[in-house]
Amino acid sequence: MSKLTMTTFLTLDGVMQAPGGPPEDPSGGFGHGGWLVPYFDEDMGKFMVEVFQRADAFLLGRTTFQIFANHWPRITDPSNLIATKLNSLPKHVASKTLERLDWHNSSRVSDVVASVADLKNRYPRELQVHGSAGLAQTLIEHDLVDEYHLLTFPVVLGTGKRLFGTGAVPAAMKLLQTRATRTGTLIASYARDGKPKVGSFMLDP
Repeated sequence: MSKLTMTTFLTLDGVMQAPGGPPEDPSGGFGHGGWLVPYFDEDMGKFMVEVFQRADAFLLGRTTFQIFANHWPRITDPSNLIATKLNSLPKHVASKTLERLDWHNSSRVSDVVASVADLKNRYPRELQVHGSAGLAQTLIEHDLVDEYHLLTFPVVLGTGKRLFGTGAVPAAMKLLQTRATRTGTLIASYARDGKPKVGSFMLDP
């Protein structure tokens, strides 16, 4: 059985909306699209290659799928591992309405919560989620993410879609690894580690 992993680009205040460019997701009047681009560097590129090397399949939200489908099929260099993986491996799209899935090896998942266990049973290593803000909220709300890879960039935006919303299930996390890039991005990987533990520094009455 595979792990369901989520790799997400975040600002310091937790925004994940439209990191790669203004057209990605301007919903809600978001005007900061492309905030990640100035911080991209070789260190980040190497980490993303490591992530995609472990992929057996992808679970994507509708918007992210459409963004990827408009971009990655045009990257045909066989030495580009990320393009090769995305263009060849199975892509499961969480959508109740999307009808056309012309990108190679793509299929629609209408009930993602009910389908996750079956999808994980199909693959030995990782079922990967990238971006997909709406899908991320659903998976987090139902405690279905096994590991998070969070790339936190040194920028604060104040508005935009955030990874952990009000529906997040309380959970403790175990730090698996951390590193920093030359441009100041912090990369941290976490695995679920049960329920949050609490204590108190209050003095006894």
